[in-house]
Amino acid sequence: MFCTKFSTSKIILLLIKVKLLYILMNIKFLVIGKTENSYLKEGILDYQQRLCRYVNFEIEEINIKGNMIKREVLLQKEAEKILAALKPADKVILLDEKGEQYTSVGFSKKIETFQHQSISRLVIICGGAYGFDEQIYQRSNQLLSLSKMTYTHQMVRLIFLEQLYRAFTIIKNEKYHHI
Repeated sequence: MFCTKFSTSKIILLLIKVKLLYILMNIKFLVIGKTENSYLKEGILDYQQRLCRYVNFEIEEINIKGNMIKREVLLQKEAEKILAALKPADKVILLDEKGEQYTSVGFSKKIETFQHQSISRLVIICGGAYGFDEQIYQRSNQLLSLSKMTYTHQMVRLIFLEQLYRAFTIIKNEKYHHI
């Protein structure tokens, strides 16, 4: 029988490193516009609080004033504010109908991969009603689709946060996701 011996100090360092991966990961959920419906606000707040047990998590709303702006101008203004909110080292995922789809377990593996890659900040962006300007597609690292179906950009926020929370419970082997 072959057995590898680890010193106590190596085990402690390994445990500290693994724990730091979870502590150091920051996730920012960048959304265009305010969440208007109270039932969505309540659900989003619930999952935001739950997620804080696993990662440093924040939601940032980007608001553009002006009701009668042309679509192209609106997308350009949103792009400027999105780009201003990003750091060069950010890993950026766009919630987009053309994106890759995952099962919940597959998505949890993707999140866990990001943790092991020591990505300091993961930024997930939920666009407005018209999607994203081309500049944002170029800056992104990945497109993620939640479904082949279409949801309002307001509802996507809650659906995505629930899936993100589910991913962390799967990673931690907690009793939330039933297989």
